[in-house]
Amino acid sequence: MTRLPGSEAPLPVPGIRLGAAAAGIKRRDRDDLLVIEAVPGATCAGVFTRNAFCAAPVLIARQHLAVSPRWLLINSGNANAGTGDQGLADALATCQMLADLAGGSAEAILPFSTGVIGEFLPVDKIAAALPQALAALDEAGWERAARAIMTTDTRPKMASRTCQIDGETITVTGIAKGAGMIEPNMATMLAFVATDARIGAADLQVLLAQATDLSFNRITVDGDTSTNDACVLLASGVASAKPLTPGTEAHDRFAAAVFEVCGELAEAIVRDGEGATKLIRIQVEQAANVEEARRVGKTIANSPLVKTAFFASDPNWGRILAAVGRAGCADLDISRVSIWLGEVRIVAGGGRADGYTEAAGAEVMARDDILIRVTLGRGAAEAKVLTCDFSYDYVRINAEYRT
Repeated sequence: MTRLPGSEAPLPVPGIRLGAAAAGIKRRDRDDLLVIEAVPGATCAGVFTRNAFCAAPVLIARQHLAVSPRWLLINSGNANAGTGDQGLADALATCQMLADLAGGSAEAILPFSTGVIGEFLPVDKIAAALPQALAALDEAGWERAARAIMTTDTRPKMASRTCQIDGETITVTGIAKGAGMIEPNMATMLAFVATDARIGAADLQVLLAQATDLSFNRITVDGDTSTNDACVLLASGVASAKPLTPGTEAHDRFAAAVFEVCGELAEAIVRDGEGATKLIRIQVEQAANVEEARRVGKTIANSPLVKTAFFASDPNWGRILAAVGRAGCADLDISRVSIWLGEVRIVAGGGRADGYTEAAGAEVMARDDILIRVTLGRGAAEAKVLTCDFSYDYVRINAEYRT
């Protein structure tokens, strides 16, 4: 059986424990509250949504990130976004509650929320469930944690990698949630990655920014950037290997492991896009610069007409051509643009490629994992973007989200 990206059994990370509990925030009898604890001395990096209406926990987490955080407090079922001053007070109150129980300071806690926007956080329910979450803290708690942060996700998203540093095995494990309201502009809906490596906070922040740019920032389900997007990278530092320094071979090996974990989680989010039936990989080459390549890829990926054509397995290649044309490439010479569906060239020299047939295009469109490749003939830059199709179920899921 083929293993789906993001379904790998996660490896424990020494120095990191996770505990989940059922607070009954939106549904009864399912975990919806999660505490992640790092040992004293751990380092932490975070990136957050750029949405102007960012949620109250995002504002608090940004502030607390500078105070060597040791705990993450996450709830699903309520976004605590669009809640004004009360939302901020509620987020701070939950941090203080956890601090009182765990024996730390509220500033050492990063809060995160995901769920319905515009409803106040049920602080009393969180307070009642926190002791259970702390009692459940376990280095092997990753899969339960991945399920606790789900909303419209159909399956948990998890990934692990290891690398060798100074003869010691270093572990990188991550979980993520996200299926709708996905076009991250920093990270994803929620992603939490941890390692036992020793690395300074500033270097960890640079690495996380690079990892999110190569993974979560290059996916889209529906073009919507959430109010609650956040991605955190924790390093417990309990490994005996020497501290990692950028520019060294050891750092490069570690960075590769982080990139792979983030990349696998990002692909798992797209595969689990609300109502999705197909994964679409868009590869843009020969662009003037990386940003141009990414912009072309995102324009194709976010086109409802392109996405519905893929759902129907309809090789309506004119929709892809139109998306490339409106992506904002200044002075684009269309005679130099080529577009492929899988191995089938569909556009060349400004129009339909010689030899292209609808039957060949339809065969590619019927697949559940499809590559669109675009060459612009403008330079050497390239970028990859992942997306999915739009099905009837996407509309149903979002129409019924609050019912």
